[in-house]
Amino acid sequence: MKYLSLLFAAVVISSTAQAQATDLNLVSEGEEEVLVFESMTIDYGTVAKGDQDAATKLFTFTNKGNSPVIISNCKGSCGCTVPKCPDAPVMPGAAGEIKVKYDVNRVGPFTKNVTVNYTYNGESKTVRLTIKGTVEQ
Repeated sequence: MKYLSLLFAAVVISSTAQAQATDLNLVSEGEEEVLVFESMTIDYGTVAKGDQDAATKLFTFTNKGNSPVIISNCKGSCGCTVPKCPDAPVMPGAAGEIKVKYDVNRVGPFTKNVTVNYTYNGESKTVRLTIKGTVEQ
């Protein structure tokens, strides 16, 4: 009976982990990337509190596929990180950018994510970008 319970627990845990990975549909290692970002991480470095000129950064990318990419949603991991996605489809070979504004009134180190959902050839994909830095008093 003990072994049956352990087997059941193992099946539940593995199916839950697999369901989470499938639901996210993240671009995985080795998979041909359609949206190729210049950098997946932007380091703000050290920023003075309230320095609005340093608050906004750009993630630049290129559509390396042969069909348009439709970016449907960009979302920050908290309210202090506000991304802005392109409104129009990104044509093959074209470049685009995602603007990210961080609330530089929050003092201290930060690491935040931006989740980008897009569609390519009818298939939904997700990419995670990262910003990091330190806001000093």
